Amino acid sequence: MKTKGRKMLRRFAGILLGAAAFGLAQLTAIAGNTDSLRAHNAGAAVILDGDLTSKEKKGSFVETAAFGRAEKDGEEETDAAGEDDPEESSLVMSNVQNAVNVRKEADEDSDKVGLLYTDCGGEILERRNGWTKLKSGNVTGWTKDEYLLFGEEAQELAMSVGNLVATVEADALRVRQEPKENAAVCGLLGKYEELEALDVTGDGWISVEYEGEVGYISSKYTDVRFLIDYGETVEEISAREKKQQEEKRKAAEAKLKENRGAVAVEAADDVLLGALIQCEAGNQPYEGQLAVGAVVMNRVRSGGYPNTVSGVIYASGQFTPALNGRLAKRVASGVSPACIQAAQEAIAGASNVGGATHFRRAGNHDGVVIGSHVFW
Repeated sequence: MKTKGRKMLRRFAGILLGAAAFGLAQLTAIAGNTDSLRAHNAGAAVILDGDLTSKEKKGSFVETAAFGRAEKDGEEETDAAGEDDPEESSLVMSNVQNAVNVRKEADEDSDKVGLLYTDCGGEILERRNGWTKLKSGNVTGWTKDEYLLFGEEAQELAMSVGNLVATVEADALRVRQEPKENAAVCGLLGKYEELEALDVTGDGWISVEYEGEVGYISSKYTDVRFLIDYGETVEEISAREKKQQEEKRKAAEAKLKENRGAVAVEAADDVLLGALIQCEAGNQPYEGQLAVGAVVMNRVRSGGYPNTVSGVIYASGQFTPALNGRLAKRVASGVSPACIQAAQEAIAGASNVGGATHFRRAGNHDGVVIGSHVFW
């Protein structure tokens, strides 16, 4: 890897692997100016903003154990000629089209304890004879090396598919149109509400994805985490499949009630997908709404993700509105006809982004750009 790329990965290491206990589902991370994140304590039951004063946190230290080194805030490593590279990362990523087995022992005949899906990550525990013992979520077991990525390749994939998520730690927090204390307010967030973080700056602000637009929240009252998807145990797979079957049954009952003119008590797949489309692209042109629906349906068909609409939407670390409660609120309050139509077309097979299975705000990834998003 070129020096510039290596420095970038090291700089972001505190986000990826900033804990000795490698919890991929919810890593507390610090990026950019480390004093700007979690630097203040907010407990008052008021609407907090950057113009309020609170107690500063003492010290700032990012432990990047998985990269074999530690950085202090304000210090930047230089690659001197002849200097040894840092120890190999303990990050491992799956390298499969669909899924790969995780086994109890390093043997193809050993019992299966779980699965790693496309883009799943984990921590290396042990390596021997072409096998790696890893921990990914609740799955701990052995997988063949030929189905995994290590070192810089694993780091680059994690950076590509992972998501920065900002969690509000104040009772209420304004979303502003610009990173200024007196900027216009475009929304209000409640405590523990989560949004996709686009950038963490050193001036006390975090840019976030808010209802399809870029907004700004104060970093004083926000926790930022880097999320990577992880594997499932056989028990979790069984429970999820059982839940999905129950959701299908309820959806069928809801459809039947709708046909009779009754109020459905459970959202059907087109309503659930339509609600997600509205949360992610409600202010985008119809083509952008259809593209979001197509991404979900491409995942359903791929084999590398859960094979139901609800399974894909509620998969760990994927769609922030499904994780922070905004999706449920949208379902309850009603979905726009355009988003319902986009969902129905996507379910019927329509796609304007080919087989794309990912999207994010345009500007930081190659792909098909529609409105404010890029799809790949």
